[in-house]
Amino acid sequence: MNTFEAIIMGLVQGLTEFLPISSSAHLRILGSIFGEDPGAAFTAITQIGTETAVLIYFRKDISRILGKWFQAFVPARTGVNQSDSDVRMGWMIIVGSLPIGILGLLGQDWIEKEFRNMWITVAMLVIFALFLGAADRWGKKEKTLDHLSWGQAILFGFAQALALVPGVSRSGGTITAGRLMGFTRVAAARYSFLLAMPAVFASGFYEAAKSVGNNPVGWGATILATVVAFVVGYAVIVWFMRLLETKTFAPFVIYRLLLGIVVGISLAVGALSAFA
Repeated sequence: MNTFEAIIMGLVQGLTEFLPISSSAHLRILGSIFGEDPGAAFTAITQIGTETAVLIYFRKDISRILGKWFQAFVPARTGVNQSDSDVRMGWMIIVGSLPIGILGLLGQDWIEKEFRNMWITVAMLVIFALFLGAADRWGKKEKTLDHLSWGQAILFGFAQALALVPGVSRSGGTITAGRLMGFTRVAAARYSFLLAMPAVFASGFYEAAKSVGNNPVGWGATILATVVAFVVGYAVIVWFMRLLETKTFAPFVIYRLLLGIVVGISLAVGALSAFA
């Protein structure tokens, strides 16, 4: 991968990671256009950049949740117990991260091989566009994260695990689940971003360790793409969270449908290869 391709990959990763349009699908499509699939490892590592943007944007929330979570282990000294809302949120993020961690390890071969089939990406783009559109239109839109139950936290976790398949979208899957469960757009997106952090950082650093001495894309290109993804991703978070206060997900639903149709036609006529 040359410098230009790395910059474009990082730019696209940053632009698409937090929007419900699937960053992995876009990187997979770009890889096919460039003539070489960058692979699941490259995607996982560049997501470290975008999740670092989440870490900075939500730094106050994360610091408060982590601080309270640790303090709850010594309630007699700190006055913080397990019933505290921040402590509860910390445990819910941990529990919600288990499905993607377990399924990611068990299905690693599928993730790195079978799921890279572009026809699967096309199908997921279209199917989950319809799910997102329906959930956003008919969801009750009233719950905040104060109403989050343990069962809902686990359902969020399984929705996040669907993002192991390119085309689903990590934020798209969790936001769709949140809307179906009646959460506001802002609440669903906020929990989606917080929930993603443990899994993305764990996956990214795991793939980075595996790739030491064996990175077909090249470490220079991978690091460049990751830095670009961080800068662009932070700007996108700021914009997206403001957008959700007044707008629906309809533009993203339409975009997913159009992208799926265009890529499907390109595959059918041989302009793109399903396994490039």
